Amino acid sequence: MKPLKPDQLRRMSLAELQKELDNLRTEQYRARVQKTIGQLKDTDSMRQLKRNIARITTIINEKRREAGV
Repeated sequence: MKPLKPDQLRRMSLAELQKELDNLRTEQYRARVQKTIGQLKDTDSMRQLKRNIARITTIINEKRREAGV
């Protein structure tokens, strides 16, 4: 898992960001399950997932503040 660039995320629409956030949260859930049963080899991916989710959430909040929603 690679870190997402904030520049790329800011170019996306709110709907695209929300869809990406849902995908990352699903992936995070799967990684947690794999870690629990001992199948996850790349434990750093969980850290990257958490950070990418935080990046997307931050940018969603920025866009909502800009729009005044």
